[in-house]
Amino acid sequence: MKQYEAVWEIYNQCSNNQMRDVFFEEIETDDLEEFLKNKFKGKDLTFEKTVKEDGTIIYDIMASGIKERYSFTEI
Repeated sequence: MKQYEAVWEIYNQCSNNQMRDVFFEEIETDDLEEFLKNKFKGKDLTFEKTVKEDGTIIYDIMASGIKERYSFTEI
């Protein structure tokens, strides 16, 4: 199973507040998309995957109308 450092960002919905909540965690999984589906279970979920040159995997997420982002870096 692969290990990742994950950064989870939740964007603020208030137009005058550009801050966002940021959480860090280490996870083990062989399927990042399955991890996301379980994390957001019960929510209307769509996401777009981007792989950067350095290997970082980024998912831009809409979960029940809230914009979020997960960035995974393999450890």
